[in-house]
Amino acid sequence: MTDRSPTVQFLGAAGTVTGSKHLVSANGSRILLDCGLFQGLKDLRLRNWDAPPFDPEQIDAVVLSHAHIDHSGGLPLLVRRGFRGRIICTRSTADLLGSLLPDSAYLQEKQAAHANYMGYSKHAPALPLYTAADAETTLGLLSPQPFGEILAVADGIGATFRTAGHILGSATVDVQFDGTNGKPPMHLVFSGDLGRWGRPILHDPQPVPAADYLLLESTYGDRTHPPSVREDLASCIRDAAERGGALLVPAFAVGRTQELLWWIRELESDGLIPSLPVYIDSPMAIDVTDIYLRHRSEHDLDMRMLEKSGQFPLYPSQFQLARTQQESMALNDVRGPVIIISASGMATGGRILHHLKLRLPNRRTTVLLVGFQAAGTRGRALLEGADEVRIHGREVKVRARVHSLDGLSAHADQGELLQWLAGFDQHPRATYLVHGEPNGAATLKEKIGTRYGWETHVATDGARIQLTTG
Repeated sequence: MTDRSPTVQFLGAAGTVTGSKHLVSANGSRILLDCGLFQGLKDLRLRNWDAPPFDPEQIDAVVLSHAHIDHSGGLPLLVRRGFRGRIICTRSTADLLGSLLPDSAYLQEKQAAHANYMGYSKHAPALPLYTAADAETTLGLLSPQPFGEILAVADGIGATFRTAGHILGSATVDVQFDGTNGKPPMHLVFSGDLGRWGRPILHDPQPVPAADYLLLESTYGDRTHPPSVREDLASCIRDAAERGGALLVPAFAVGRTQELLWWIRELESDGLIPSLPVYIDSPMAIDVTDIYLRHRSEHDLDMRMLEKSGQFPLYPSQFQLARTQQESMALNDVRGPVIIISASGMATGGRILHHLKLRLPNRRTTVLLVGFQAAGTRGRALLEGADEVRIHGREVKVRARVHSLDGLSAHADQGELLQWLAGFDQHPRATYLVHGEPNGAATLKEKIGTRYGWETHVATDGARIQLTTG
């Protein structure tokens, strides 16, 4: 007899902020909530190569909260291993994946080729985790869906997307299991990555009315963001300009780059910073910015008003693009003051590594870290004051000035997470904290207990929980 009692198994983003992946089994069906890559610490990255504790061919569907690679980047690997079900996501997430997944595959193939050429890999030959062909096959499985409607996912399982406000297309996922013996449906709510209130470009996170069980991110569960980024960002840009060097900004191509462009244009317009050349050195970030501008239904009021007045909300006055490899290499000869924004956001790969390798030894260089830097990443090493970092198999001296700006994070902080929880009319019977490092999750658990008295647990990697009724 088939066990129809719902269960959830935590296969990623439990005790860490990367590799989001949760296996839901119910009504004889199996779905994944997210399918992300592990990033950061070597032990985590090595998990990407491990065989999953399930048969990919037996997964009925994947439901994605949003397009960031730590939530979506494992999809081509899942497909490579035999998955051929639907990948259910919002429409704008599908558009973003059209850029992100091929780019992820390209970077992995390129890094493997570079490792073979330079001879710094321990494996001979070094191989990519997946290929561009795997990414293209994955894109053919996407099933774009609207916000706010109950969607059929698998037998006896539905889902509703609501705006999460983290990046374009990001959603909370309200999973509904058909009731048995006349009982009402059970609701498992997955927060994905929650955004923030009052941020530019996108709508605020939308409340969810009810949940029986909740999977809640806890990235900033132990921290509060500064109240405003305007003066901090303006001060950093003015300081970099006065020092005459390059301001290097490792930034995620999706979300962070677009918000940075918004703020730089806004600060220029208000006369708070000098007008500097601003280079976007990331083909994906260039494509994603165009996608952001196309999806106007997700824009907040300020964004829509600027567009209505004929302004270009994401274009600073000296906005320049470096799409090709030749254009990127040409930036090596550009002298400051100049702003170079390039992926990846934690300096784990991408073109930013070439700029860091060249300019970190220069005392006139400024590095601005504008988001969470996971343990084991170069971004975290720079944040913690490393004297040198290893790039492309070589140690690079760090003489540049390093700033961090938590206020630009797209993740809700502790207070904002608690604010979102207040929107439940029917609170969950149990809450499980995911997507957080141990201290962040433990602190948030304590705060939820103190403020709301809810039963709250920190998710354990590999653990399976049973969702019971009543």
